[in-house]
Amino acid sequence: MNKAIVIDHPLIKHKLSIMRKKETPSPLFRNLLREISLLMGYEVTRDLALKNINIETPVAKTVASKLAGRRMCIFSILRAGEGLAQGLLDLIPTAKVGHIGLYRDPNDLRAVEYYFKAPGHLEERFNLVVDPMLATGNSAIAALDRIKQAGAKDITFLCLLAAPEGIKALSDAHPDIKIYTTAIDERLNDKSYIVPGLGDAGDRIFGTL
Repeated sequence: MNKAIVIDHPLIKHKLSIMRKKETPSPLFRNLLREISLLMGYEVTRDLALKNINIETPVAKTVASKLAGRRMCIFSILRAGEGLAQGLLDLIPTAKVGHIGLYRDPNDLRAVEYYFKAPGHLEERFNLVVDPMLATGNSAIAALDRIKQAGAKDITFLCLLAAPEGIKALSDAHPDIKIYTTAIDERLNDKSYIVPGLGDAGDRIFGTL
C-alpha cells in the first residue's frame, strides 16, 4: 500500500463517517464530499512551486510569495468525479477542467469511454484526476491511459475511498502516479463494491438510488 497516501485529518474522518451512513440524504452527502475535497486539496497541492514577488501593504513594502505560474487541470471522471471537482474548484478557481466519461460494462467490468474533453497544453500542467471510488481500478486506469495519450505527464490521482485491489491494479498499470485517498477499506465484494464503503457514490451524489 506504499503507493497510496492517506489523508487522515480528524475533520475528514468525521465528515466521511457521516457520508458512510446509509440514511445520509443526497444534499448532505454532496455538501460533505465538496468539503472533504477542499480539505484534501490542501494536501495534494502542498508541493506546488512558489516564487517571491515585491508588494506593498498599507504599511510597508515587503516580499511575498505567489504560485510560480504552473497551470493546473482538474480531470473529473464522470459522473461521480464532479462531486470532488467542485470542492477543488472552490480552492483553485483558476484551474482548467477536463472531463472523461466512462461506464462500467456489466459483463466484464471493463471501463468503456463515451466522452473526452480536455484543455490544451496538458504536458505543461499539473493534472489532478478525481473519482470518489477506487474499486477495481479499471475506470481510473482507463482514464489515466487516455489522459497520458492526450499529452499529460505530471498526474496525480485523488479519490475519497480506495480498495486494496484498486490500489494494486492502478499502481501496477501506472507506477508513476501518486494516489491520495482518505481511507483504504477492507476489500471488494462479489459485485466489485468497496466494503464497508458507502455504496454507489454517483447514485448518492445525484439521488438516483
